[in-house]
Amino acid sequence: AVILIASGIADVNADPSSTQLTITGYSADWGNEVANAIKKLKAKNLDLIILNSLNDDGAGFGGSTNKISIIDKDLNQTNYPLKSKSEVADDIINELIKRVHA
Repeated sequence: AVILIASGIADVNADPSSTQLTITGYSADWGNEVANAIKKLKAKNLDLIILNSLNDDGAGFGGSTNKISIIDKDLNQTNYPLKSKSEVADDIINELIKRVHA
């Protein structure tokens, strides 16, 4: 299986030969962040979207921590607490690995 991380590839997941791909997008957002991330997930035909919350202190750009949620195409959402960026990267990779082996 191949893991592909990209932001604008809606047509890839529509291709029947791409069933071994996990198309993953990214959304850094604030305000109505979950709804905005779901809108991107659907518009780009993604399998997953990683929502990087900018609503909480310590999360986002310019710091050493992030707070993410992972939302799949069935709208299942896993929320993670504020963590170091390396721990967030581990969470994302572990989620992708889990899906590849599912």
